[in-house]
Amino acid sequence: MFDEPAPRGPAAASLQVPLAERLRPRHLDDVVGQRHLLGPGKPLRVAFETRRLHSMLFWGPPGVGKTTLARLMADAFDADFLPLSAVLAGVKDIRDAVAQAQAAQQRGRATIVFVDEVHRFNKSQQDAFLPHVESGLFTFIGATTENPSFEVNSALLSRAVVYVLEPLDAQDLQTLMQRALPGSGVHTIAEAAQQRLIRHADGDARRLLGALELALHAAQRAGQSELSAELLEQALGATLLRFDKGGEQTYDLISALHKSVRGSDVDAALYWFARMLEGGADPRYLARRLIRMAVEDVGLADPKALTLALEAAQTYERLGSPEGELALAQAVVYLAVTPKSNAVYVAYNAARAFAREHGTQPVPLHLRNAPTRLMKNLGYGKGYRYAHDEPDAFAAGETYFPQGMEPPRFYQPTSRGVEERIARRLHELAQRNAQAALSAQAAEGDSVPPAEAGG
Repeated sequence: MFDEPAPRGPAAASLQVPLAERLRPRHLDDVVGQRHLLGPGKPLRVAFETRRLHSMLFWGPPGVGKTTLARLMADAFDADFLPLSAVLAGVKDIRDAVAQAQAAQQRGRATIVFVDEVHRFNKSQQDAFLPHVESGLFTFIGATTENPSFEVNSALLSRAVVYVLEPLDAQDLQTLMQRALPGSGVHTIAEAAQQRLIRHADGDARRLLGALELALHAAQRAGQSELSAELLEQALGATLLRFDKGGEQTYDLISALHKSVRGSDVDAALYWFARMLEGGADPRYLARRLIRMAVEDVGLADPKALTLALEAAQTYERLGSPEGELALAQAVVYLAVTPKSNAVYVAYNAARAFAREHGTQPVPLHLRNAPTRLMKNLGYGKGYRYAHDEPDAFAAGETYFPQGMEPPRFYQPTSRGVEERIARRLHELAQRNAQAALSAQAAEGDSVPPAEAGG
C-alpha cells in the first residue's frame, strides 16, 4: 500500500522498521481498499488471475497503494522490478533502466519499469519510454496524483490503461488500525480515537499508520493498554486536510464550491470554502473566484453581489488571516442565497460568437465620431439623435447596429431579483421602438404622391 521498497526476511519483523513497512501487503488479498479494481471479476483482479501483463497508469491520491500494486504485479508475474522516481531521475536513469531491461530479456525474464510521480517527467522524458513499450522490451507502469489527461503525453497515454485509485474509506482505515495492534502492547483503540485518526488520515493509509505509530509509542510509554483520544491528540497535533495547490484536487474543490454557490446551497458552499482554507488554499485565490461567481452566476439579478465580493477581497487584504477570512465567508453566504442569473454571461458569449461570425462591419455614419471638419463634411455623425435631448432620455426608433444587419437579441434577463425590473424596462423600450417604427412607416406613406401611391 505504500511507496518504498519493503524489506524482506527478519528485518521485516523488526520494530525498527516503520509500521507502514511492516504492514505493507505481500499478497494481493492483503491489499486494503480499491475493491472496484481488485474485487472478484474486477479489472486488476482479472489481470492478476489471467497473468495478462500490460502497461498501465495508476492515478490516485497519496497512500492508496499505487506502488504496492506495481510491486505485487512484478511478484505475481516473476518480473524484474525497476523503480524510478520522476522527482529525482533523469535521462541517464531512463537509459540505465532500458539497459537493465535488455539484459533481463536476454536472460528470458520480463521487466516492469515503474515510474512514480510520472507527471513530473517532461515530454521528452516521457517520449523516451515509447519505443521500448512498443517493442515489448518492458511493461511500463506509472503512478500519478495528477490527472493523466493533462499531465501525461497522449502517445504514452494511448499505450497504457488508466486505473483510478480511490482514497481509503473509514472501514478500510479501521482494518489497518486493527492490523497494527498485535505486538504493540496496545489492545484497543477508543472509538473517539479511531474517528480522530480517520479524519487525520483523510483517506491516506500511509498517513494513518504514521500517526498511529507515534500514538502507539506514546501509549506504550504511558503504560496504557488502550489508545485514548486524549493521548492521541497529544501525539497527533493539528490535522491537515489534503489539498494540492494547483493540482487536480484544487480544481475539484473549487468546482464544488462554485457549483454549491450556483445551486444556492449555503451550507455546502461554506463546507467547501472551509475545506479549502483548512487545506492551505490561498484566501486571495478564493477571493478572486468569488468575484468570478458574482459576475458569472449572480450578475444583474443582484448587482450588489459584485460590490460585496470586491469589498470582501479588499477587507481580507486589510486584515489578513484569520480575521479577513470571515469577510470572504460572508461573501460566500451572500452569493449562495441571493437570486441567480447568468444572463449577462450568456449574452456576452453570444455577442462574441456573433461578432466573430459577421466579421468587420462598418460603423454607420450617424454613429461615427466627427472631431474634424473633413469628417463632418463626409457625413460623420450626421443625423445622430442625442438621447438626453429626447423624452425620458431615449431616442425611440434610433438604430445602433451596422446598416442592413438584423438586430440580434443577446441579453435575455431572467425574472429574478433586479433583472425582473430590467426585463420590464427592456420590454417598455422595445414597445416604444416598435411604435416609433410604425410612426415612421406611416409618415413615409403620407409623403408618397397620390398618383404614385395608387400605382
